[in-house]
Amino acid sequence: MSAFAFAIPGDLSLATGGYAYDRRILAECRRAGGAAVHVALPAGFPFPSLADLADSEQLLRALPDGQAVLIDGLALGAMPAALLRGLGRPVAALIHHPLALEAGLASGERARLEASEREVLAQVDAVIATSPATARLLERDYAVRPELLRVAVPGTDPAPRAIGTGTPPRLLAVGAVIPRKAYGVLVEALAGLAGRDWSCRIVGATDRDPGETRALRDLIARHGLGERIVLTGAIGSDALDAEFAAADCLVSASLFEGYGMGLTEAIARGLPVVATRGGAIPETLPAQAALLVEPGDASALADAITRLIEDPALRHRMAGAAWQAAQGLPRWPESAAIIMKAMQEMTR
Repeated sequence: MSAFAFAIPGDLSLATGGYAYDRRILAECRRAGGAAVHVALPAGFPFPSLADLADSEQLLRALPDGQAVLIDGLALGAMPAALLRGLGRPVAALIHHPLALEAGLASGERARLEASEREVLAQVDAVIATSPATARLLERDYAVRPELLRVAVPGTDPAPRAIGTGTPPRLLAVGAVIPRKAYGVLVEALAGLAGRDWSCRIVGATDRDPGETRALRDLIARHGLGERIVLTGAIGSDALDAEFAAADCLVSASLFEGYGMGLTEAIARGLPVVATRGGAIPETLPAQAALLVEPGDASALADAITRLIEDPALRHRMAGAAWQAAQGLPRWPESAAIIMKAMQEMTR
């Protein structure tokens, strides 16, 4: 197949779901014989400086004439539409979730990002969403024409079934400490369960939003939960596998997910899940393996966690449903094949 460029802002090695998706797509495209070329855009997105935009335009213009480029939405949504129009090449967007749906934005920033992303999405030749829910959202709220949309959900790798800790039940939360993950809501929920026996591990980068991390640590200390809730920071893949293996349940208070890769990683290991209904989560998780509550509702989250802590039989049934569902999860080569086909069709 003809080569395409994949333009991604910032450090591709960062431990986030979006970067993990991008890394794996690059690797699987190359493994399948596709010449996927990584273009490293500046790290300032989604709030680029003028220099970041100028450097990005130079990098994209320097690609071979006519070569198609897939641009990660973290960068594309903040690019001027005129920049894309001036590239003179087929352009596709990869949207994990719209930029304006990131929590913690000021209202002016949110409105500006929404307008910018809507404008640039009108300039591209194809849009690849990472979930059906995100595809519908883009069609409804961003006027993306349905014939331009493709869905390439994240893949999962086969994984051993979680062993668990059992007594006390160990809860696992996975994802960077940022406002959208709403770890403060999780801590408030767990504070209401202080009289019950449990432990919780929050696994994810703590340097993405230092203010959010400080506030979370303060909240944990204020509730006297410092010995029961551990923030591990970013960890390697082997250590993450060990965290999944030792968990009895995955918990998520996330306000919105464009897909929720950490959730399907839990399902792949046969873990029951307590999560919210934010974004694509209800479609990502099998109903028999998950208890879902409204985003931001600490009381409902506490009630759902309590059900799993106090009812080992329920936990066992949900774990079995998760393990059964794990056998039918999509794999990464399938995801890459969808993207390669979309890039080929767009080029033709």
